[in-house]
Amino acid sequence: MSPPLRLLPMGTGHLPAVLAIERRAYEFPWTEANFRDSLHAGYSSWVLLDGDVVQGYALMSMAVGEAQILNICVSPSRRREGLGRQLIEHLLLIARAAQMERMFLEVRPSNSGALKLYAAYGFDLVGRRKHYYRAADKGTEDALVLARDIGDINHSPHTDRGHRAGDSA
Repeated sequence: MSPPLRLLPMGTGHLPAVLAIERRAYEFPWTEANFRDSLHAGYSSWVLLDGDVVQGYALMSMAVGEAQILNICVSPSRRREGLGRQLIEHLLLIARAAQMERMFLEVRPSNSGALKLYAAYGFDLVGRRKHYYRAADKGTEDALVLARDIGDINHSPHTDRGHRAGDSA
């Protein structure tokens, strides 16, 4: 039996593995400087380990009662195993403990798996950022801005065990 997955604070030593996942998952990945800046800023940054191997990560900023998921990603080879749910639930717990009231994130409209996952956690569409992401055709793609109240602990897939969200994140 394999050891359980562990969530640990992200450190600079995790960056090579985090960057490898980021580059496999996204056509326009974050740079090492983006991750280093987030760590330096003290953002809530986490890695999800299977043994000693990073399988996912999440970064979140918190200020003035609001939490913002900056980046959340699961290794493409481990998607649809519930790892994205683990990361979101952890961020919600951290934000709730810090007495944040609302959580926000941006997502591509084309990322249907992530949209299903976020909907399962009670995130609702609250806005759209035009031309936010670069797109493969050298154009752009809008970002959907999603939000949810953090205090609503009853709104998660764990309250309905028969529901399985499309876990892309």
